[in-house]
Amino acid sequence: MITRDGRHRGLHGRAGARIILRVGHTVGTDRAEADVSAEAPDPGRLPADTTLVTVAHGTRKAEGNEVARLLTAAAGQRLGRPTVASYVELSQPLFADVMTSAEHPVVVVPLLLSTGFHMRTDLPEQAALASVPVSLGRQLGPDPLLARAQVERLLEAGARPGQRVVLVAAGSSEESATCDQMCAVAHLARAWDGQVELATLSGHGERPSDVIRPGDAVSPYLLSPGFFHDRLRREAPADVVVADVMGAHERVVDLIVQRATALTPTPA
Repeated sequence: MITRDGRHRGLHGRAGARIILRVGHTVGTDRAEADVSAEAPDPGRLPADTTLVTVAHGTRKAEGNEVARLLTAAAGQRLGRPTVASYVELSQPLFADVMTSAEHPVVVVPLLLSTGFHMRTDLPEQAALASVPVSLGRQLGPDPLLARAQVERLLEAGARPGQRVVLVAAGSSEESATCDQMCAVAHLARAWDGQVELATLSGHGERPSDVIRPGDAVSPYLLSPGFFHDRLRREAPADVVVADVMGAHERVVDLIVQRATALTPTPA
């Protein structure tokens, strides 16, 4: 297992702003082993002048965008720091605008579940617009805390312990995202203590109609309702249990707090 957690790469934005990327990738099949023992973090505290900013993809569904706001507010309450929930697109405020207008040091926790173009390109470029110190964290998933939230959503929906589960992700054409999804499957299989298969709604991978069997339970690998959740609801067979999205679950808040306290803005 090769870990690159904590590697720092500096980017300089306008007015000498310094952006620190905290990249946490694990290469190889042992990736699930690296994080499987994670527990809810000690809330800790961010420096007194620091703001927590989260960035979600954004959706045209108001309730989907509200999930990011609820998660962010709950994490900020635990941390005792001001917060801003932002979006890559489709909702306000946009992450780029939040970075441009930032007046205090910022830690950024992306509410994205896999690597991809936004994590590699959009967010670093937009974070570099800030004139204050910014620390940009890695994507939120995969992580054992997310799997624990998925398990609770499955049970709430009526799934039986040990029942075969299909984890349905939005999907991507990025190979790195496929690796992240397979790691999410491994985390969920351990947390659920049962068989878990992967299906995707776009990009690489098999579609739900090819994977879901009668009597299965379906676990959306999605934080909030929106386009992909609506599509899954439409396409899922009537005889399967479909859990809700993770939403503003306490375990997701735990993870945001954990990621935020691991980031410290570096002075310009």
